[in-house]
Amino acid sequence: MVSIKGGRKRVVTVAAATLTAGLALGAFALGGTANGATGNAARAGHAKPTIVLEHGAFADGSSWNGVVTALRADGYPVVAAANPLRGPASDAAALRTVLDHIEGPKILVGHSYGGDVISEAATGDADVKALVYVAAFLPAPGESALELTGKYPGSTLPDALDPVTFTQPDGSTATDLYIRQDSFHHQFAADVPARQAALMAAEQRPIAQSALEEKATSAAWQTTPSWDVVTTQDLNIPVAVQRFMAARAHAHTTEVAASHSVAVSHPKLVADVIEQAARATSR
Repeated sequence: MVSIKGGRKRVVTVAAATLTAGLALGAFALGGTANGATGNAARAGHAKPTIVLEHGAFADGSSWNGVVTALRADGYPVVAAANPLRGPASDAAALRTVLDHIEGPKILVGHSYGGDVISEAATGDADVKALVYVAAFLPAPGESALELTGKYPGSTLPDALDPVTFTQPDGSTATDLYIRQDSFHHQFAADVPARQAALMAAEQRPIAQSALEEKATSAAWQTTPSWDVVTTQDLNIPVAVQRFMAARAHAHTTEVAASHSVAVSHPKLVADVIEQAARATSR
């Protein structure tokens, strides 16, 4: 494990299933179409896998901008998929439509709730060579994000939430969860500049409350090599919970003194971990 404080190394120890193809293709950020990304790499003689990034709740694909920039500078084709945030099963089905459209080996990366999604989407996919979890959930079958969050104390997320109830087409009601904009900076992105955090708060995408309660049905980390960025100043997923999940998955772990928005505040570190996974699994 690599333990990092303030961005410096300190100790080295070692959603829907019916989502259309048009939406899946429109989700790609800064990378063009999947075939275009992999095709260009192949024509250039590169053997690097495509990095597929899955954002979590209260965020969107732009949360990966710094990571995408760093990965592309090092020659990796990148796709940032749009996560519907409706539930692990349906969101994984949507992500699989993206994965199926990308040729060749892939590294799958999930932030926060996106970890639930990649754990299910990658199950049985031999083209996914590694999983990278970034301040993320690594649920075992039968566990939910909500259950894991409360496994150890430390999350202040419940008090920061702004629930919005709405009527669905069939007449039933459901609840979407936002983070209150006046709490967003402290709760979600304390180490991000205030002006940038304010934009993130205004642009956040809600997650269905039921998505956090839905239990996982599979766990690709049980068979696929895993890497994990653990955030020690996280107010969403307590660090004790993150360490528990990383240890259980036997993940290659990097710890950093960062908020839940580590991909925004420390994009180069996150990109470096992703590249470690890519190199280790392409030998």
